[in-house]
Amino acid sequence: MITALMKLRGVLAGSQLPLEVVGADEARQQQKAMLDQLDDYLLPRLVQLEAPILAVVGGSTGAGKSTLVNTVIGKVVSEPGVLRPTTRSPVLIHHPADADWFVGDRVLPGMARTSSDEPGGMEDAGQLRLVAADSVPRGLAILDAPDIDSVVEANRDLATQLLAAADLWLFVTTAARYSDAVPWEFLQSASDRSTAVAVVLDRAPSETIDDITGHLAQMLLERGLGDSPLFSIQETVVDGNGMLPQSSVASIKDWLVDLAADAEARASVVRRTLQGAVSAMVKKAPPFAAAVRAQAETAVELRTSVESAYDQGVKDIAKACQDGTVLRGEVLARWQEFVGTGELLKGLQSNAGRLRDRLKNSLGNKPAETRDVSDAIQSGLESLLREHAAAAAERAEKVWQATAPGRQLLATSEANLAGAASSADGGSANGAEGNGGWLGAMSAEFPAASSRTVRDWQTFVLDLVRKEGADKKSTARILEYGVNGLGLSLMVVVFASGTGIPKGAQVSAGAGSAVVGRRLLEAVFGDKAVQGMVDRAREDLDGKVHALMDAEFARYLAVLDQHPVDAETARQLTEAARAVEDCT
Repeated sequence: MITALMKLRGVLAGSQLPLEVVGADEARQQQKAMLDQLDDYLLPRLVQLEAPILAVVGGSTGAGKSTLVNTVIGKVVSEPGVLRPTTRSPVLIHHPADADWFVGDRVLPGMARTSSDEPGGMEDAGQLRLVAADSVPRGLAILDAPDIDSVVEANRDLATQLLAAADLWLFVTTAARYSDAVPWEFLQSASDRSTAVAVVLDRAPSETIDDITGHLAQMLLERGLGDSPLFSIQETVVDGNGMLPQSSVASIKDWLVDLAADAEARASVVRRTLQGAVSAMVKKAPPFAAAVRAQAETAVELRTSVESAYDQGVKDIAKACQDGTVLRGEVLARWQEFVGTGELLKGLQSNAGRLRDRLKNSLGNKPAETRDVSDAIQSGLESLLREHAAAAAERAEKVWQATAPGRQLLATSEANLAGAASSADGGSANGAEGNGGWLGAMSAEFPAASSRTVRDWQTFVLDLVRKEGADKKSTARILEYGVNGLGLSLMVVVFASGTGIPKGAQVSAGAGSAVVGRRLLEAVFGDKAVQGMVDRAREDLDGKVHALMDAEFARYLAVLDQHPVDAETARQLTEAARAVEDCT
């Protein structure tokens, strides 16, 4: 059981719930409660079954918990009052011979210890104050917990944690408040996990004490706590030390003494509470695993939505790089100047020899125009890349804005960028968005990256021309027409490779430009070689564009990576809980 619970604890502690999915807050609270239960009670108790029983005294504000504890112990160890320091500094009273069980971190390991016989001040708030008292029987310790309905949230949380660490609840309520909702929520949770409970009805008017006790007993029975001991304390006046008459708590004290003296009774209480706590842990595991699974599924959805947005961008760019879109405006004008397209179009129906002559004369001595066409292609292609990168970023941001987890991630990204900009600008965050830093715009690095991508592709195309003309015959022809001119022709053909223009047809100037480029390439390399060159040039461009857009997509992944979710954790939780269940 210990091994199985340790494994469950490891998986539970490693479970990540970073995304604001529905129910995430509740799941985080459940995770903390389960870890507290394991650390504060289950594992320590299983390791040392023979340790003294820990009876936690809990209840509502003003129920008289500290007064009861002080009276049972016989001295003031816990200062009464709504604002008493012990609301934040719980007091654990034990027999001096049992001190070794509590000075270490066997129970409540997250709380520091302090020892003092007198009620402490606010300086020891948040610490567990240990008090040794001979009036506490060996084998039993009593812990005075904060109010379960304290106005201070930290007190309420601590009360819940302490009650979860108990072998036995000594739950105190009053005749005026015994039917309040909050106490019954706690008592119901005790019933659900079979925790051993004893109930004390405090400040009961003498004339109605029997009626109220009977009603309270009926309520306990209806909620599965019918076998819980029920004590009542008649309304009375406390002495100068704020303690009740000893006779009013005699039955409670005798019951605690008898329990401590009876090894079998103690073991029965421990077994009952342990079994109930383990069963409750097993029952809580599947809903928590479902919450972890929802986190993983949400993370996948967020990633997939952005991936789709950028995949669409890659497809749009690929289409625009094949359907003649690039062969417009400045690119078309510079290409037509370069090859004299108007004249060449008239000669498309001429024989190949005459066309080659015209192309040779047109391309042979125009280095300046070669640079003009190259620059125009680079500028046009860069503009295309920037346009679709911006569109993809906007699509991805829009999808994330439509969900709470997506908005959370966008806000995280903007906060990080604003902080970085503030540090860089000496306290001013202005300009981060204008630099393309937000996820909804292309990155600040994209223009330079796209420029490098286009230049690298143009270099690849020129190298492709050189390699294809490696044999002596082709080399001679390349020298006639020029590597740059042939390379630009190949680029133009790539940009119109998806238009399906038939040879010899009446075509527009833009399409005709591609036909001219293909005729030139075929004159130098032959039909089959040209198609292979077009395919390789297009594949290289597609690959470079994909890598470029992947880098943009990675910005979103970086934000997701700041909120890590392991898809395997839900399965591991289920398996670990099943292993615990198999041990019961």
